[in-house]
Amino acid sequence: MANSSVETKWSQLEKICFRFSFSYFLLFIIFKNNGAYPLWGVIMKYPTQLMQKFIPWVGENILNLSEKITTFTNGSGDTTYDYVSILIIFVIAIFGAVVWSVLDRNRENYKKLYYWITVAIRFYVGLMLINYGLVKIIKLQFPYPAFYRLIEPYGDSSPMGLAWTFLGFSKGYNLFMGIAEVCAVLLLFRRTMTAGAIITLMTASNVMAINYFYDVPVKILSTHLVLMTLFLLARDIKTLFAFFFTGKATSLSIIKQPVLGDNALPIISKILKGLLLAYVVIFGFINLSKSQKLYGEKAPKPELYGMLKITHFEKNGDTISTDVNNYDRWRYLISERKGRAQIHKIDNSKLYFKSEIDTLKSEIKLTSYQDSTDTFIINYKKEDNKFSFETVFKNDSIKARGRILTKDSFLLTNRGFNWINEYPYNR
Repeated sequence: MANSSVETKWSQLEKICFRFSFSYFLLFIIFKNNGAYPLWGVIMKYPTQLMQKFIPWVGENILNLSEKITTFTNGSGDTTYDYVSILIIFVIAIFGAVVWSVLDRNRENYKKLYYWITVAIRFYVGLMLINYGLVKIIKLQFPYPAFYRLIEPYGDSSPMGLAWTFLGFSKGYNLFMGIAEVCAVLLLFRRTMTAGAIITLMTASNVMAINYFYDVPVKILSTHLVLMTLFLLARDIKTLFAFFFTGKATSLSIIKQPVLGDNALPIISKILKGLLLAYVVIFGFINLSKSQKLYGEKAPKPELYGMLKITHFEKNGDTISTDVNNYDRWRYLISERKGRAQIHKIDNSKLYFKSEIDTLKSEIKLTSYQDSTDTFIINYKKEDNKFSFETVFKNDSIKARGRILTKDSFLLTNRGFNWINEYPYNR
């Protein structure tokens, strides 16, 4: 629709494309809101429960999927459930567009509906990217590389793990990405919609590229953010082409708000928009800041924060070498998060425990996550960065010693920023 919103008569192709786009995007926003609209999850609680029964039925009885759909909401947005739901939305949108075209084929245009669907899309994409931006500015989405990442063999990381480590390393780059994504606030205003859509297209495309090429399971959402942004830009495509590639003098038209009859309504809508934006930004910062202090980089550190690299290990009086075949040999003892501990063995297997540290008794109590009765006590001695301990683990007497490493013990974290590099330092 090249500026179709201001043209009196639309072509048949434009009307058909609009009917499908309107139906598809509206259904996507309703059923795949992803927390963009505040309180929408509460409104959609029962419809979502119905969808979680209907979609598995479609997968089993219509699509004949080999496995039943049992995974719904988790950290992945690219589950079988999500793809089947998108297929259903797509089919309904096509069917709706066909019926709509038959019943309403003589209408000249859909200027009013176009305006309202752009409002829904602008706020969906805008609020989604504002949330994305805030979580990067607070630096909660991409945490700083944990100890286990720093000692993990490079080739053992997943593509997503590699991306999270790369992006989490730099606070400055997170701030840069966050500010760019928060610029989606321009979408919320008619006069800056096109500028916001251009910026959003770049930021959303970058997110989509990372999701596709690093196997991040948010491909469906990021793809739709790009598609919706392109829909917003479609009305100005000829004008933008002329501006960027022909050198001709051009001007962008501002999408007109339909006359609502009551002069007070525009004022009310501006007030509501301001309140919504304030709610999203202020409460977003408050909630994310709380989360940062609970489990982010500002969360309380354990009393024995650090990673013990075990250089000497005895089991039942016998010294165990670092030969990889000695799979019972401990390599690292990690205490990075309060109440948690990890033991990494020489074969790269890992054991995870709840931990209680008593510095007065110089004891660490470790409890298995699987069995609360499975506990053992580590008696330790600490002097500067030297650390030794004794314990009984699985009926075996363990004695070990080593040195404590911090994040600054690694080149990745201690290299820092350098204005001058006489030679590339690429290791």
